Amino acid sequence: MSQPSPSTPEPDRNGSGPRSGPDGAPVRGAAWRRFLPLLALAAGLLVFLALGGHRYVALDILEEHREALLALVADHAVLAPLVFIGAYAVMAAFSIPGAAIMTVAGGFLFGILGGAACSVVGATLGAIALFLAARTALGGLLRDRAGAAVNRMSAGFRENALSYLLVLRLIPLFPFWLVNLVPALVGVPLKVFALGTFVGIIPGSLVYAAVGNGLGAFFEAGETADIESALYQPEVLLPIVALVVLSLAPVVYKKVKSRRNGATRR
Repeated sequence: MSQPSPSTPEPDRNGSGPRSGPDGAPVRGAAWRRFLPLLALAAGLLVFLALGGHRYVALDILEEHREALLALVADHAVLAPLVFIGAYAVMAAFSIPGAAIMTVAGGFLFGILGGAACSVVGATLGAIALFLAARTALGGLLRDRAGAAVNRMSAGFRENALSYLLVLRLIPLFPFWLVNLVPALVGVPLKVFALGTFVGIIPGSLVYAAVGNGLGAFFEAGETADIESALYQPEVLLPIVALVVLSLAPVVYKKVKSRRNGATRR
């Protein structure tokens, strides 16, 4: 039986590349390569902050600059969606608060379908970035911090990864960042993760984008005295009702699941 060459490094247990040689010595260049995904995310965050994107993640800023933003979208029909997708991806990758507001802004700027599409693509790209980072440089650290929540979700992923991921995306039982993290820690394939994320967040994105699309009627109402009447316009009211229904979905899901488990035990 042939012996491995002394220069051949041993693979990492997590499958992310070599870590040390057969003599236990660290392999030159292996350690820093594990941090490449993290460095890429850090670079994206710096670009986002340098462009001042964090200052615009607020509805009052959207209202204040609505005419300028709409003009930019009209003048840069291709570049504007790309910038929006990039900013959304960075926010999703770093779990920066304001993703819902970004989706609402997408609906206001690009319409229901366009805003939802940009939001879905951006959120999926950001989720994939965090997924890859968790599977390489940060895997062990994040696994230790996630703790019991990871254990509660691991069984579902191992049973049927795609179906369970779709449920978690359609019904937000856990935070978005945690659902990005756990699949990487339990070995869910990248293709399954990307597909489940992309498809699963479409309904919620459409609802939030519809709210954003209705903001046009709200802003065009003009004076503060007309704000209350603007809220009752169908363009704004119907998406809000849909959001309420979507927010109640986790409660209904848990009750149905609890009743089914009780019936099974009997």
